[in-house]
Amino acid sequence: MDTAALLSVLHTAEKLKDTTRHCYTSGGRRESVAEHSWRLCLFAWFLRDEFPELDMDKVLHMCLLHDMGEAFTGDIPTFWKDETHENQESRLLQNWVDTLPQPYRQELTELYAEMDALETGEARLYKALDKLEAVDQHNLSDLSTWIPLEYELNLTYGNEQAAYFPYLKRLRAAILEETVQKVKDKQ
Repeated sequence: MDTAALLSVLHTAEKLKDTTRHCYTSGGRRESVAEHSWRLCLFAWFLRDEFPELDMDKVLHMCLLHDMGEAFTGDIPTFWKDETHENQESRLLQNWVDTLPQPYRQELTELYAEMDALETGEARLYKALDKLEAVDQHNLSDLSTWIPLEYELNLTYGNEQAAYFPYLKRLRAAILEETVQKVKDKQ
């Protein structure tokens, strides 16, 4: 990739450092999309030995790149995001991907299509980890930052995606225990 194209990609990705999410950090400030993506990648990296049948490099690529569309739209929490938002993000992301030089344009087009289809083990794992990372981050944030619907959402979010993998079912159960205990401790 020539230097101008590389810098353009990096400048776009840098926007995710300033794009905040609905969730807060344990220190009490809003989490950025870049921080979420970094922690998600760390999560996947530490689990690579739990899924020897999967291409964990591909899972890491999915985790790294999954929220690039938010560089164009900002973050919209899952409970407020609708089909119109999803379509706009997909369109803007593909517009950006179409500006990339080959082979990156083709690689990312294929990767995003696989992620959207959620038919491969890799895509299912990335999606489950994405949801579990969000639930765990909520558990780390102060309850004063939760909105009312999150008390229920944190009990179920990611269950469906984790169900594909025995290890993630156990992990989801452990995260649920933390959620229940967190709420109980504050009562």
